[in-house]
Amino acid sequence: MAGQDTSLKEQENPQERGILHVWTGYGSSGIPELLPGFGSKVVLQAALGIEHGLFLTEDGEVYSFGSFPWRLDCDTRESAVPILEKTLVGLHMVSVAAGSYHSGAVTKDGAVYMWGENSSCQCAIESQRQVPTPTLVTISDPETSPPELTQIVQLACGEHHTLALSLRREVWAWGSGCQLGLVTAAFPVAKPQKLEHLAGRVVVQIACGAHHSLALVQRPSPHEKKQNSEKCHHCHQLLLTMTDKEDHVIISDSHYCPLGVVLSESDPKPSQPDLENHSPSLPSNHTAESHTTGLPQTEQPEHAPSVADQVELAQNPGRTEGGSTSNSLLEPNGAPSNPKPRSSQYPDEKAVKEYLRKLSDISQQDDPVKGTHLPCPQTLPSSDDARPASPTSAAPSTFNNLMVSCASVVGERVAATYEALSLRKVVNYYYQSPSLPESSGSSTASGGTQHKETREERMKIEESMPDKKSFSLGDIREQGSEGMCRRLSLPGLLSQVSPRLLRKAGHARIKRVSLTPTPGTDTDTNLPSLQTELWSWGRGKEGQLGHGDVLPRLQPLCIKSLNNKEVVQIVAGAYHSLALTARSQVYSWGSNTFGQLGHAESPTVIPRLAKLPEGTCVWDVAAGQGHTLFLTDGEFFQPNVYYSGQQVVHDTRNTDHSPTYTKQPVLLSSCSKLGYINSLFAGGQRCLALADRNIMGYIASLHELASSERKFHCKLNDMKNQILRPLLGLDNLTSALGSTLSQLLQDAASKFSKLCYLIGQHSFTLNKFLHSSKDVKTLVMLEHSKVFLDTFKEYSSSVGNFVVVGGFQALAKPTVELFSKNLQTLQRLSEVTDENVAAADLLHILFYIPIRHLHEYARMLLKLATCFEVASKEYHKLQEVSCQCEALGLHLKKKQKEAEYTYSFWKTFPGKMTDSLRKPERRLICESSNRGLTLQHAGRFSINWFILFNDALVHAQFSTHHIFPLTTLWIESQFEEISNPNALKITSPEEQFILTAASPQEKTKWLRAINQAVDQALSGVSDNMALGLGGVMRVEPPISRTASYTFYKDPRLKEATYEGRWLAGKPHGKGVLRWPDGRSYSGDFKNGLEDGYGELIVPCKALKKNDHYQGHWKEGKMHGHGIYKYATGEVYEGSFQDNMRHGHGLLRSGKLTSSCPSMFIGQWAQDKKMGYGVFDDITRTPAITCPASARRVGWSWPWTSRVPSSVQLRDQPVGGTGGEKYMGMWLDDARHGNGVVVTQFGLYYEGAFSNNKMAGNGILLSEDDTSFEGEFSDDWILNGKGVLTMANGDYFEGTFSGEWGAGIKVAGMYFKPNLYDADREKARVLKLGKLAVDPDEKWKAVFEECWSQLGCESAGQGDVFRAWENIAVCLTTGKRQHKDSPDFRSRSHAQTLESLEIIPQIVGPITLDKYEAIRKYLIKACDTPLHPLGNLLETLVAVYRMTYVGVGANRRLLQQAVNEIKSYLTRIFQLVRFLFPDLPDGGSLIPVKDKKPLGSEEGNSSDNGSQMITSCSLLLPVLLPRLYPPLFTLYALDNEREEDIYWECVLRLNKQPDLALLGFLGVQQKFWPITVFVLGEKIEIQSTTKDVCYASAVESLQQISTTFTPADKLKVIQQTFEEITQEVLTMLQEDFLWSMDDLFPVFLYVVLRARIRNLGSEVHLIEDLMDPSVQHGEQGIMFTTLKACYYQIQHEKLT
Repeated sequence: MAGQDTSLKEQENPQERGILHVWTGYGSSGIPELLPGFGSKVVLQAALGIEHGLFLTEDGEVYSFGSFPWRLDCDTRESAVPILEKTLVGLHMVSVAAGSYHSGAVTKDGAVYMWGENSSCQCAIESQRQVPTPTLVTISDPETSPPELTQIVQLACGEHHTLALSLRREVWAWGSGCQLGLVTAAFPVAKPQKLEHLAGRVVVQIACGAHHSLALVQRPSPHEKKQNSEKCHHCHQLLLTMTDKEDHVIISDSHYCPLGVVLSESDPKPSQPDLENHSPSLPSNHTAESHTTGLPQTEQPEHAPSVADQVELAQNPGRTEGGSTSNSLLEPNGAPSNPKPRSSQYPDEKAVKEYLRKLSDISQQDDPVKGTHLPCPQTLPSSDDARPASPTSAAPSTFNNLMVSCASVVGERVAATYEALSLRKVVNYYYQSPSLPESSGSSTASGGTQHKETREERMKIEESMPDKKSFSLGDIREQGSEGMCRRLSLPGLLSQVSPRLLRKAGHARIKRVSLTPTPGTDTDTNLPSLQTELWSWGRGKEGQLGHGDVLPRLQPLCIKSLNNKEVVQIVAGAYHSLALTARSQVYSWGSNTFGQLGHAESPTVIPRLAKLPEGTCVWDVAAGQGHTLFLTDGEFFQPNVYYSGQQVVHDTRNTDHSPTYTKQPVLLSSCSKLGYINSLFAGGQRCLALADRNIMGYIASLHELASSERKFHCKLNDMKNQILRPLLGLDNLTSALGSTLSQLLQDAASKFSKLCYLIGQHSFTLNKFLHSSKDVKTLVMLEHSKVFLDTFKEYSSSVGNFVVVGGFQALAKPTVELFSKNLQTLQRLSEVTDENVAAADLLHILFYIPIRHLHEYARMLLKLATCFEVASKEYHKLQEVSCQCEALGLHLKKKQKEAEYTYSFWKTFPGKMTDSLRKPERRLICESSNRGLTLQHAGRFSINWFILFNDALVHAQFSTHHIFPLTTLWIESQFEEISNPNALKITSPEEQFILTAASPQEKTKWLRAINQAVDQALSGVSDNMALGLGGVMRVEPPISRTASYTFYKDPRLKEATYEGRWLAGKPHGKGVLRWPDGRSYSGDFKNGLEDGYGELIVPCKALKKNDHYQGHWKEGKMHGHGIYKYATGEVYEGSFQDNMRHGHGLLRSGKLTSSCPSMFIGQWAQDKKMGYGVFDDITRTPAITCPASARRVGWSWPWTSRVPSSVQLRDQPVGGTGGEKYMGMWLDDARHGNGVVVTQFGLYYEGAFSNNKMAGNGILLSEDDTSFEGEFSDDWILNGKGVLTMANGDYFEGTFSGEWGAGIKVAGMYFKPNLYDADREKARVLKLGKLAVDPDEKWKAVFEECWSQLGCESAGQGDVFRAWENIAVCLTTGKRQHKDSPDFRSRSHAQTLESLEIIPQIVGPITLDKYEAIRKYLIKACDTPLHPLGNLLETLVAVYRMTYVGVGANRRLLQQAVNEIKSYLTRIFQLVRFLFPDLPDGGSLIPVKDKKPLGSEEGNSSDNGSQMITSCSLLLPVLLPRLYPPLFTLYALDNEREEDIYWECVLRLNKQPDLALLGFLGVQQKFWPITVFVLGEKIEIQSTTKDVCYASAVESLQQISTTFTPADKLKVIQQTFEEITQEVLTMLQEDFLWSMDDLFPVFLYVVLRARIRNLGSEVHLIEDLMDPSVQHGEQGIMFTTLKACYYQIQHEKLT
């Protein structure tokens, strides 16, 4: 005991704990004595066999004493002094077990050691009759691969077998006999085998008798029980039986299989060849020398008998057809002889079958003949076989014939049901069988006299059985002789439904709660389950199996009469069995030759209660060969020992050998001197007790706690069984109480049952605690105190609810009627001596008795704490739980008074309002009937009555009242408009009023009462309870709280329910608002209005769908960015203002597969399109080739590198007729102003729009370059002056009218400039973009939103410090909103956000370091959409791709796309300069103080001492990679024709070898490589060599296709020139200076070999977007060279 290390062990002698005492018999011979020669070690456990014993000490050592015939050394075969088992030293054993002549022990690691008698392989060792020393037994599970060793936690040993319980709660068996429960006929079993019949069940304990086995199994949950067959596969009885009553039918599933083989899900029907595996065959030879007999695999006869036949024959092995004994099997002295071998193992199979068929018509007697010996495969040589009488009555067979005839009329199902009703037993009541002769002799194992019982006696016995369960071979629950007589008439089952049943069906039924908690409750996880089943198998000759018969069981069978008895411990004697229940009662059955069962009732084949003195609580049991020990509670909590069974006579001179035994359990007074006994053990004729001496009162306190808990549990069980169960069983209870009271009573009964179950579990754990090392830290009540406290609180609450509504007063009348006005039972249980106390008061007292036990807990735990030092952890833990119990007891006492006070109040309250206000859980705190509190400025004759409950403040006026929930009530004693010092201001969500107290004392009283009530309503724990548990009482409840409220006044929120955070009467913080019509809002509130981020759902009944908004709110309206999904299918994502779309936004109408899909992205004002926007009319446009997931704001294509070929650059249509995209100005949802339209067919229009039409001047181009510039009157309709230019340069000039593509009328002149040299000057050059929207006018709303986020009213107008604060707010708010998003949970993104929260300190003139810091900050800011700049960039990328992808991928739009990017750079640079005011304007120089490289994008400087700052160099590396795919697509489309020419030349020229190509291009021979190194190998250039010259430069130039920005591409070009120069220097071996004439041919060769597919697009992109500062530098010259090469290749002559 760890706790005693500091307090107890200093004064403790080791011999004060675990003291071992041994004795035999009772009376003068049963004087306990210390084991001689044993030292002072603490004994934890012991086990006894027939003539030997062993015990386990605290340090894990095992000692043996007694007779050891298996030892090799003759000197050590017998020893009264304990001998240490040296083989086990150092292994640290944790448990021991002893069989009749063998022993076993288990190590802490779960290994098993066996030694002793092994003639039946009970030690699991083959070919060895004796095992002299402990030997390791290997137990491995063959079902695992590879086989795993099984850890064992308990052993149990019989005479010829051993059982082991594994850590996985599986049973393993070895040895010999049917008591193994294994499906095998090969005995003995030397290798441990798993007991498959209990597989899947949780076995908690095992026990072994001489020839039978027991297992305590946790009862499975109801849903785990399945039966898939109608009949048992072995006895062929129905698994489900029906009993018809007058108005209902009882269906029973309690099937008893006489063969002990119960149906399992995997049980197949036994076929003929498998019979030998299911039943034991008679031994072919049986020797008197051996105590065991194997079961050889005998050859099956031609007509193999059924399983039932074989077992019935096994009961009467010497019986022949005529009923005489067969001399071939038994010698005159009763010893078996060796019969003559024959082909069959039965004398005459036909005769035997006929006899068994007749025998099957007679049921087994209820009290089996005790002298009848039913041999198992193992038979004791000393037992004599009795001879049962042969049957003489044939009446039952006649009755069976009647059933067969009925079956033809009624059907097979009804006949089978009646067969299952055990009609044979019914007949036996009327056809009395002749009495059976007494056994000629009796043995020590099964002696006794035959019992004769009349029909009335048997009926009496059956009615007295627990749960009235039949113990015959039938399985129906027979109740009363009248019912049995009725079952003889077949029509009763088919009778019509009675009118009374129909009337019952019409009544509302209240669900009846079970008074036994279902398995799997919360307490079962921390405490042992009491929902157990007891299974038995093996020999049943003495009735030790408990199934109501004397048949053997080959496999485990459940003893159903013990199913609801809460068995917690099982013990097996040699031929009897015992079960200890949580109610401290003992059930016993089996052999009662010496009164070892503790009772004299018959029959002994079923479990019956041992007859101990009334009120005795048993908490430990032990059983030996012919005796039983009971450990009970005695005086002053010191245990007593009762002895029941055979007296052991030591006087050899006594010539009278008739055994003496107890008639009833005898108290062993001599054991009271042993101290505090904690465990009992028995075996053979010996008894053994382990005792402790009281150490500083600690042991006595523990026994007092355990004894008190056992008595408390018995008390609760008496209340449940004698009061609650009969009351709940009343048929008229619901009608007498009403549905509400009935339901409350059911709830109280359920909570009571839960409490009773918990106390039973605790009582059992205390018993186990006393058996163990008694470490106080392992006390369940300390480890799981919350479970106990919560259970008591739940029970008290349910009883209080019943009190409040007058439940006990209503229950009094049914109670008086139930007990026939004799309330003695109620008075006794209520501990009331006054006979005049009313029934209602008795019930009230009775139901509150369990609460008083909390004070007993507090007293006992405090008493235990005094046994420890004050500074120890044990003392503090015990005192803490003691204080909690005491505080809870006082708290529940207060709650009881509150319930009684509330009930008294309701009796005086006006009846009209009682029904609406009275709730079971509502308690009265105070009320103002004494006019102590009034409403300020109330009328003179008005009545205002204020009632404070624990959940609401009620304001009653005449016949009306209003309820203010306390959770949403605020009270103030000091406020501005106060005029009366005694005034109190009450605030609720929709009302405010002032109350006036009659005096300062009244004000204080009400203020304190309301504050406490509000605080308790919010926390759910009363202040007194909180103080008792170490809490702190608050002066007043929090002003900010979480609560729920339903509005009733506010027009906007009427009948809506809000649940969330509140502040001073207003919703404030996170919350959910729900309207009855289905609308709901979930999100942020501020001062009672939606403000912040939230989600709104509005049902659309017409479409049966919902409108759904998710975004930002302000002052109750949608304001800021959000997504609105309309029920019609439209989706808007963008900015809102005052519940309208306002600002930049994207509207998707329909889906791509719908009839009218379209998409608009642009500016909105007052819910209308206003300003610049792009409208994609997808109605006639096929699906574009971007992923479906990308069709939203912020979508992007998965570009990882630029497009390698022009084939992939054009969006290929999937199907459709065409479509168009508009990019221009809008006014009131109509196209108005300048704009551009492109179509899927390649038409291009730019010009003016008016009222959604092309009206005014415009330019129209077709795909073949035909163009028109002039006036339009409608879409694609030419009307007015203009010029029509053909693709070849010819043009018309004049007046046009008509629709483009459908015929145009022309009045004008036709010009063909190329025919006349004088007209060449008139060739028209068309300039596009002049009628399109200016780039700086595009997406103004996007930039305005960004400036607004920074706190600026307009561009550049605002405070920089405030802007940085707003950035921090955006980042923090965004992190909170998106904390659960996977995109924002990555570590790298979290680190980026953390770094962005730090404001960069850029003060003073910009240096290179500061410039680098700004650049890095911008890269991080643009990587997250939570930053205003990142959000701006993401939006710009979205609108850019929306504009120039799909139909917008038109080569005419290239220049507009380039100009748009330049506009982006300018406007973003303005934002950056606002955040970093010291950053100079574009074109400024930064002095370079060191040679530190700038970065990847700054490849050049205007001179060696400065760095140029431009928007391109700072922002293009961030922006361009995101816009590259659509931009490069436009470049490729625009340069498609010239790139085709270029590519054709590249392909043809690349067919030549290196030297030929160098010569063709005019490269001087000194620049021709002679040798090159390829992969480290030197190669000489031959005339046929190809693709090896200047390979490094070629490879370098190819990298241009993997870069995005012009600066990066220029670096690639520069690197290429450096590679060429390096290779030439290597060849020439001298300094060299390039001239353009020398350089150009070489570079042209490199460009050709690089095979860059879209080189023209690369060149034009660099030219359009390169930084102007590098145009005239070194990189500019290199770029010009590349450009010249590109044009040279196009015009190169190939011949």
